[in-house]
Amino acid sequence: MPLLFALLVADTSALDDFKRTFFDDTFAGIHKLAPFDYALLVPYFAILLVLSFYGMHRYEMIRGYFKNRKNLLTAPPSEFAELPPVTIQLPLYNERYVVERLIEQIVKIDYPKHLLQIQILDDSTDETHPFTERLVAEYRAMGHPIEYHHRKNRHGYKAGALQEGLKTATGIVVAVFDADFMVPTDFLRKTIHYFADPKVGVVQTRWTYLNQHYNALTEVQTILLDGHFVLEHVARAGGGLFFNFNGTAGILRKEMIEDAGGWQHDTLTEDSDLSYRAQLKGWKFVYCPDVECPSELPFDMHGFQVQQTRWSKGLTQCAKKLLPMILKSEQPWRVKLEAICHLTPNISYPLMLIMSALMLPVMIVRFYMGWMQMVFVDLPLIAASFWSITAFYLVAQRQIRPDNWKRTIWYMPVLMMAGVALTLSNAKAVMEALVGYQTAFARTPKYAVGDKKVTLGNQQYKSRLGWLPYFEMAAGTWFLAMIAYSIESYNFLAIPFLSLFVGGYYWAAGSKIWFDYQAKQAWLKQHKLALESAQ
Repeated sequence: MPLLFALLVADTSALDDFKRTFFDDTFAGIHKLAPFDYALLVPYFAILLVLSFYGMHRYEMIRGYFKNRKNLLTAPPSEFAELPPVTIQLPLYNERYVVERLIEQIVKIDYPKHLLQIQILDDSTDETHPFTERLVAEYRAMGHPIEYHHRKNRHGYKAGALQEGLKTATGIVVAVFDADFMVPTDFLRKTIHYFADPKVGVVQTRWTYLNQHYNALTEVQTILLDGHFVLEHVARAGGGLFFNFNGTAGILRKEMIEDAGGWQHDTLTEDSDLSYRAQLKGWKFVYCPDVECPSELPFDMHGFQVQQTRWSKGLTQCAKKLLPMILKSEQPWRVKLEAICHLTPNISYPLMLIMSALMLPVMIVRFYMGWMQMVFVDLPLIAASFWSITAFYLVAQRQIRPDNWKRTIWYMPVLMMAGVALTLSNAKAVMEALVGYQTAFARTPKYAVGDKKVTLGNQQYKSRLGWLPYFEMAAGTWFLAMIAYSIESYNFLAIPFLSLFVGGYYWAAGSKIWFDYQAKQAWLKQHKLALESAQ
């Protein structure tokens, strides 16, 4: 306010007072700093600057959405005179709870049977294998063009299964769906004619969610994924930038897959890997946000973390593998810059861990520095790095749900806590990718829950807790100590921000421990009943 007043009335004395207040207070605090203090502050602000860069990219995605949404194709420019043959690939691995629903839905798809081939690519090692084999035989006997392929090893995981299926694929295009998707019957009718353009290599559709309202976690995942499918895909596809096939709910030209080098399994996100290799070859990708394909979201924290860990590690692996060839390509600088922003954002997770460790000592060091510095240094960085999250997801919800987007406001603190809950697991995944440590493809268990609650004792795919919840509990306690210090030092403005970290880490740890306890109790109850009935 003093500066604004000085500019309005040309009062140089007021301006001098402002300068003196800001610079004298700030530099007086800086002069008190020891070398150790600088060793804390420099990396802290460096990390905040990097996070601000990715925050500014979210603002750019918002701008790109509004600028480029009119550039998306709303209908195929031309159509096939005769429909082409299509192969549908359904990769499975231990999907006992959803496979029946998947196959029951896929055989209803509206497409001439003599032009359709449905491949069940099953790598299962549990009862999913014999159950699915029998189910496919029944549908095949009814006249459906469905066939069963079972591998005795998981070489290459999902990418290996898809590549193996291509050897016998009869379609000129291949539609891929994960086991938890409910494929609309008119899916092919709405998308196939885009391939009348011989340059089109991929058509990606938008995910929707069968169990959005199951709990707070599924509500948050809906908001997170809508940001990707509503804003990012539109901004990139409409702006002539590279974007990725999402591994499911899309169609790929078989010739494009082969031209780009086929499905490769040296990353955990084989879809992004193939997408970039294909676009570097000149293939055109089409995004159809008006074509929806429902899917199931993980409803428990462990499943959510498993999925996000795989995506974070895989995308970082893609960055290591692809960025050198992207930067050496003849693509415009704007395409290269967007590829960097798209493939590298998960580096923020290990940076967040470092910043978390530094935050308390930095708060102590900065206790002696003036409040004006907080306004002119911290506020812009926080606006760039953290406020962008709120803006990004609220804009996405307003575009996709104009009638009830305001309810998203109440979920924003929960969304940020969910992001905090991913920090430890995703940071570990990113570091593994950077050092080249390979891990198996960990699929996300699905249970065909819809919006109904499940019986915990039936969840045979539940994994062991491991060390993670206890580290998360310790991290939450660390931030609780910061809140205590903030109260003691009268730094009350920091408490809401720190509370997100406390809530996020305690939510991640507590929900997994409670979920595990409930599952064990349910199993013991069932086991006891089984013993009693046997007697």
